[in-house]
Amino acid sequence: MNARAEAAARYKPVDQLYLWLLTRPAQPVLIGELNMVRTSRGVSLRYDAGWIERGFALSEDLPLLAGEEFLPHEKDTAAGAVDDARPDRWGERVIKFLDKPPRLSLLEYLYFAGDDRFGALGVSTSRERYEPRRIGPLPRLADAPVLHELVHKVLANEPIAAEQRRLVTPGVTMGGARPKGLLSIDGEEWVVKFADGDATDTPLIEHATMTLAARAGIRVAATRALRLVHGHAVAVRRFDRDGALRLHALSANVALKAAAEPLGYPELAQLLRRRGVAEGGVNVEQMRELFRRMVFNILIDNTDDHEKNHVLLVNDAQQYELSPAFDVLPSGQALGYQQMRVGEDQADATLDNALSMSALFGLRKNEAQAEVSRVAAVVAGWKQHFAAQGVAARDIEFHAGQIDRDFLRDQRRAFSKER
Repeated sequence: MNARAEAAARYKPVDQLYLWLLTRPAQPVLIGELNMVRTSRGVSLRYDAGWIERGFALSEDLPLLAGEEFLPHEKDTAAGAVDDARPDRWGERVIKFLDKPPRLSLLEYLYFAGDDRFGALGVSTSRERYEPRRIGPLPRLADAPVLHELVHKVLANEPIAAEQRRLVTPGVTMGGARPKGLLSIDGEEWVVKFADGDATDTPLIEHATMTLAARAGIRVAATRALRLVHGHAVAVRRFDRDGALRLHALSANVALKAAAEPLGYPELAQLLRRRGVAEGGVNVEQMRELFRRMVFNILIDNTDDHEKNHVLLVNDAQQYELSPAFDVLPSGQALGYQQMRVGEDQADATLDNALSMSALFGLRKNEAQAEVSRVAAVVAGWKQHFAAQGVAARDIEFHAGQIDRDFLRDQRRAFSKER
């Protein structure tokens, strides 16, 4: 039996676990206790007295109150920022298939997500010392083909050899069902994502879209296209790590709900205005960049821009910084609406809608129009950029059916010099 299987076998279902802060992993700090809430199938948080004295509110709906048990707001969720420590849908699938815990409550998912989870929160079976679920050393770049093979075995419910199970990690992102794993590349941690029976080479398209977004003045997570026997994987460098340090992070889903705000781009911009890093006007520039991201998502037909695909990094002063963009690629669905509110016409994917509330992004009307023109000019050259990144002609033509359909092309042309 390997270490992963031994750890799973030793785990006995409990109704209480412990939350720790791991911004400095060598010096973990106890935050408090996590308790199962059977009525909502969720998980609550109660701060430890030491954390109340020296810590900070993990999210705005978790103030430092002694003796308070913070309950989840919705069924099948954890309280506040704790919900961002859970595995994504792919991670849940891996836990079910490889670890087979005796019970599959949210408390188990939080524990089995392991020590490599996104952000700086950790879950332990002990309150005296940090005792997480550990999987083993990370695979390296050369292991990517093996990891790809193991992912297919998980998808097909085929057995995986005990010595290879450590290669599959369940807790590396906040949201999504796409098959993925974690690699160590040149001493840094990268999330590697694979295709899942897609009609196109989705990982290569994601790499091409992310590099296109960078040309539009958007800070993006670094990506690498990894060639496989068939198609590609895309590696995305983790932005929740800074050398040996881990960064506390909140999804827009958690941060906006904690602030009792609707799930929208304008609301996220205002949260940056209120809680962002004000020194040097960082928050104002990030509000404007968020506007560019929204416009880019509209024009590139990325309609999977949901609230877990936007992240705020929290510094030591509990100020928010917009993380690099990630999971940006055309959805190929031509929905005509985004997943978050865009403007006065709610989530409608139109530039007029984006401009309708541009003042909330810190932009005057002419400045907002200039930002739209800047992004539209870059997106107008998407075909050439995709081809330069190696995207196959058939995949380009597939997405042209959405990106270049009249609905989006006419909007793009109105703000660019494209003919």
